[in-house]
Amino acid sequence: MDAAPDTTATPSTAEPDVEGIDREPVSAWLAANVAGSVPPYGFELIAGGRSNLTYRVTDAAGHAYALRRPPVSHVLATAHDMAREHTVISALQSTDVPVPRTLGLCTDTEVNGAPFYVMSFVDGHILRDERASSAVSEAVRTQASSSLVDTLARLHAVDVDAVGLGDFARREGYIARQLKRWHGQFEQSTLDGAPGPSVIDRAWEELSAKIPEQQGVAIVHGDYRLDNTVLDDEGNVIAILDWEICTLGDPLADLGLLLVYWAEAGENEHSVLGVAPTALPGFATRVELTERYAAASGLDVSHVPYYCAFGIWKLACILQGVYVRYAGGAAAGDRSGVDQFADTVVRLGERALADVEAL
Repeated sequence: MDAAPDTTATPSTAEPDVEGIDREPVSAWLAANVAGSVPPYGFELIAGGRSNLTYRVTDAAGHAYALRRPPVSHVLATAHDMAREHTVISALQSTDVPVPRTLGLCTDTEVNGAPFYVMSFVDGHILRDERASSAVSEAVRTQASSSLVDTLARLHAVDVDAVGLGDFARREGYIARQLKRWHGQFEQSTLDGAPGPSVIDRAWEELSAKIPEQQGVAIVHGDYRLDNTVLDDEGNVIAILDWEICTLGDPLADLGLLLVYWAEAGENEHSVLGVAPTALPGFATRVELTERYAAASGLDVSHVPYYCAFGIWKLACILQGVYVRYAGGAAAGDRSGVDQFADTVVRLGERALADVEAL
């Protein structure tokens, strides 16, 4: 469901500048391209994003929209492709996979310095941390666990050809392609030419040598976790967000990364980023999530430990890029704890290496 109109205030053109938004040309583009929107517009950077930036846009009639754009600086080639996000979400509009409605794509960089797209603003619960999870009931947490897995299985069941995504990306060799891509991104994400941690290279070699056979071709979200979804009051997933690194490939990669983020009660050291929205009573265990996914998808989940190790390694590569952007002066987005990411990258690399060596 979309956010209910807020008619309590009318945005003012005198609002302060918001980094990443060139107010006048963006406002003109919105008025010309988003049907039913009424200028003037207000812009607010939504907390939580560490890569692509998301803004809540409100118009004079109280309508709410979401605008997505790349980071404001230090963008690597092939990363942060707005057209890809827009294409995937648009393709899923006719399926039973919950996504926001796409409302427009701007590829003219003269408007805002970078491409961006606009979609409906979906109002609901986003459980980013333990405090957010504690604000909902235990029954909601239980339903969220089930809905998260069932929604992922529905995504992976989408016929990519039927929704027009058959040529969206290469279909086979997903893990090998991902290993090559993220290792390349990692090598580019350095400060003053200094090499990154060698443990990342060693884990990459081990992961490359033990790739499981890919089971079919699915739309792979690439960053599927609890706080990249919006829940209704009962705990049902009503929107999947942040399709930044979506592609076609091996569905088990999404399950592996979901489990990497999924901390259980008493596991203070499990959560990879120091937040544990899933450690409260009511949330399923990782074993329960895996079993439910196996039942819903019909896939063999015996190689899930490999996909978890791969997910940890990929996360280390991603965090390296976030850290380099932050250290290089990129200011927009959530910067909390980013100064510790250099150590986190090494820790994750060591964990990925140990896990894949144990297979």
